Amino acid sequence: MKIAVLTGGGDCAGLNAVIRAVVKRAEDGGDTVIGIRRGWAGLLDLDTVELHYDEIDETIRMGGTILKTSRKNPYKIKDGPEKVAENLHKMGVDGLIAIGGDDTLGVANKLWKDKGIKVVGVPKTIDNDLSGTDVTFGFYSAVEEAMRMIDNIYSTGKSHDRVMVVEVMGRHAGWIALVAGIASGAHLILTPEKPFKIGDVIEFVKKRHGSGKTPTVIVIAEGTPIEGKVIAEGAKVDEFGHVRMRGVGKYLAERIEEATEFEVRDVVLGHVIRGGSPNAFDRFLCTRLGVAAVDCLRSGKYGVMVALRGMDIVPIPLEEAVGKLKTVPEELLELTEIFKG
Repeated sequence: MKIAVLTGGGDCAGLNAVIRAVVKRAEDGGDTVIGIRRGWAGLLDLDTVELHYDEIDETIRMGGTILKTSRKNPYKIKDGPEKVAENLHKMGVDGLIAIGGDDTLGVANKLWKDKGIKVVGVPKTIDNDLSGTDVTFGFYSAVEEAMRMIDNIYSTGKSHDRVMVVEVMGRHAGWIALVAGIASGAHLILTPEKPFKIGDVIEFVKKRHGSGKTPTVIVIAEGTPIEGKVIAEGAKVDEFGHVRMRGVGKYLAERIEEATEFEVRDVVLGHVIRGGSPNAFDRFLCTRLGVAAVDCLRSGKYGVMVALRGMDIVPIPLEEAVGKLKTVPEELLELTEIFKG
């Protein structure tokens, strides 16, 4: 069997660990693995490389993706899906493993339904917003990095008696803000799932900081609306319709400083928490996911995503994974209130 594998969308820790596991499992069974460079763009351009385990064995500890990635959407290009199907046929590919988040796996699901492409998805996103799986790989590596940096931000804020506003990734779901904020002892956590009034934040800061409790550390997800408005940097969108988000932390910090006598600093923890080496949890999870993806192809289970359910890796329909974003539930949002202040 000839297996193709690609990584699409934003990079994150653990991508290489999945690729490595796919190649190992495939080679042990006598199968060949073709790497597709730059995600769906590489399938449109036939940018490929044959992968061998002895050449990529050590990549389990590497961040990023050896196959590169892009946000190319075949459905935004004339005859794009047909081109993808044609090129897979040209290469003699028997099955495709697509590693990505909602956008990448959304395309995979359409290609399975529209063109009958035999595809298995692997859930990747630091935002942890894919449905059907308890957790996506890359999430806990990003959260751990964010926690360590917020710890550092706390200490410098303490030294200067400052209010520190930390913006983290999270377009529609506040998982990173929630978990990193709780883990680092942040005093206020703001997420897209829970609207707030800027006046309430200012009053919170006045009460806490004004009583001599310093620093005040606020963690906010990039997609959190302020007074119903999402702060986005520029109007340009990618091929999946996403506007570049950045600036909500700066905006909030400026409003707090204008309304109080306190020094306020804003810090953006963006791509710096996405890059870097995967932690032990993600290395182990990615290895299991890569093996399971190959096993699905061998057993004829197509149009599925390998998901973590409890301690088990199970195949679920791709449409279940991409049909609805997984946002932070109310019972977990309550933690932000319990530890507020």
